[in-house]
Amino acid sequence: MYKDSEFDVIVIGAGHAGCEAALATARLGLQTCLFAINLDTIAQMSCNPAIGGLAKGHLVREIDALGGEMARVADRAGIQFRILNRSKGPAVWSLRAQADRLLYKLAMREVLEEQENLVIKQALVDEVVVKDSKVQGVMTSLGVFYRARAVIVTTGTFLRGLIHIGLESFPAGRAGEFPAVNLSDSLKRLGLKMGRLKTGTPPRIDSKTIDFSRTAEQWGDDPPQPFSYSTESITNPQLPCYITYTNERTHRIILDNLDRSPLYSGRIKGIGPRYCPSIEDKVVRFSERPRHQVFLEPEGLQTKEFYANGISTSLPYDVQVRLVRSIPGLEEAEIMRPGYAIEYDFVYPTQLRHTLETKLVEGLFLAGQINGTSGYEEAAAQGLVAGVNAAMKLLGREPLILRRHEAYIGVLIDDLVTKGTTEPYRMFTSRAEYRLLLRHDNADMRLRERGYRIGLVSEEQYRAFRKKKETLELELRRLEKETVAPEKVNPVLESSNTTTVKEHISLVQLLRRPEISYDVIKSISPSPYAVEGELEKLVEIEVKYSGYIRRQIDLIEKMKRFENTRIPENFPYERIAGLSREVVSKLREVNPVTIAQASRIPGVTPAAITALMIALKKKKYLEREYTV
Repeated sequence: MYKDSEFDVIVIGAGHAGCEAALATARLGLQTCLFAINLDTIAQMSCNPAIGGLAKGHLVREIDALGGEMARVADRAGIQFRILNRSKGPAVWSLRAQADRLLYKLAMREVLEEQENLVIKQALVDEVVVKDSKVQGVMTSLGVFYRARAVIVTTGTFLRGLIHIGLESFPAGRAGEFPAVNLSDSLKRLGLKMGRLKTGTPPRIDSKTIDFSRTAEQWGDDPPQPFSYSTESITNPQLPCYITYTNERTHRIILDNLDRSPLYSGRIKGIGPRYCPSIEDKVVRFSERPRHQVFLEPEGLQTKEFYANGISTSLPYDVQVRLVRSIPGLEEAEIMRPGYAIEYDFVYPTQLRHTLETKLVEGLFLAGQINGTSGYEEAAAQGLVAGVNAAMKLLGREPLILRRHEAYIGVLIDDLVTKGTTEPYRMFTSRAEYRLLLRHDNADMRLRERGYRIGLVSEEQYRAFRKKKETLELELRRLEKETVAPEKVNPVLESSNTTTVKEHISLVQLLRRPEISYDVIKSISPSPYAVEGELEKLVEIEVKYSGYIRRQIDLIEKMKRFENTRIPENFPYERIAGLSREVVSKLREVNPVTIAQASRIPGVTPAAITALMIALKKKKYLEREYTV
């Protein structure tokens, strides 16, 4: 065995989780090594070339607010930006950016290579070395040992990855790349319980062979809104996407060849994503639908390759050709890369703490698809949290634990470690109880201070945030205090088709009216402060939804007793009268930190929570409150 360098932190895997984890630990002053199986695929967008989307855009904004990198790189690589769900309330608005696949990974690699305290190595890690339940380092396939005080595993789909195209299958972590087989066995030997999941991709099409006249053109927003609070403007040329649809002929081709599908022939054992099914699944499960939408998305500015979003498939190549060519606009299409399904190992996430450190091995953290999630954004969010918490542990500082009312990241991690998952987990706005507080427009107001205290937000970024926050507070106070006379405001109210007034009325009362926008307020009484861009919308939302926001805050205050009441580690649940064996088993498995977390464990009833609180009170634990 050859012993090489020693590090504070080793990160295994250079996907979206690994990049954020490595940058976080290095920026916090720890000597970090990032291992990639292939340096040319660092930050590879394995599936669709896009960042954000419904609820996922919230995660990207939160990563940025905390000092992570994904948002800034997405802005550098973005070729189309759109706010989704504009027809609905602001709680569910979400930003999505089509990205240039090559630009994205080159931009992220540039950031990594310029980062102090960070070494990048190409190697296949075979083993996490542990002694006395504590991480010692890692061993590579070449027999080289690297010592580390903490290890973060972010392996994506590479753990015993197996690709399926029709009835053919072959080991790979991604098309054209080696899987990590020995590392999966190493984690199992440590005692971690593991399962098997599946995901997939659609075929990629040569745009020279697409008849775009038979599709609907879809452009992004003009001007495009950046992801990062630090980005002043988007400089890349912006491109359209195109929409087409499958049809009855497409569906017949699929149904006639299900016996050749690894999904339906029993070759694939892993569970696939419920909310992003393959086209085979969609045709079978939604047989009443005559068509399914297909988005043709450009892979980049300098390539003719298009991503056929909506027809993810693992059918044989010849069937994929016929399937694609049955779709309007794709009659003459040439497939540049076939679609495929991939199966991979994951670790059941209830074996993790909220810090994303494993309960079994001290200093071992897991982040990304290894925890059962699906998506770049979920992975990056976990990578950031795992990186920060590995650093906090080694530096002897308080961990970063975000609660459900503070961030979508908090919802994501709490769901994983409390409820677990048996299928690829995807973030949705519906998963957040307090989503009116967790809007994508106010992520910096919620988390920028936290990122600054951790040490990931620079002084320059923090000063810009403080100025924005002060301007918001000044403007909200002005709207409360300033009134306008009837003769000044009534002509505006009449033109806005809303009731006129007979007495002086405050600006905030006017803005609460559905018909009155902040632009109308500016026309009546311009602000003396620089309220521009996103800040205008933030002011309007804070005023119009103030009643609903107040109610959610009141609910959070009521829940604080449960959130702050700690349950001692390894509490003897079996001694509590009235708890069933099933409930005791679930509580022992998750080992919840608080009463609130215990109440969210599936199968733990309100009656069980009451019995638990009585038991804690008898032992005087309820008198001890703590703050995460």
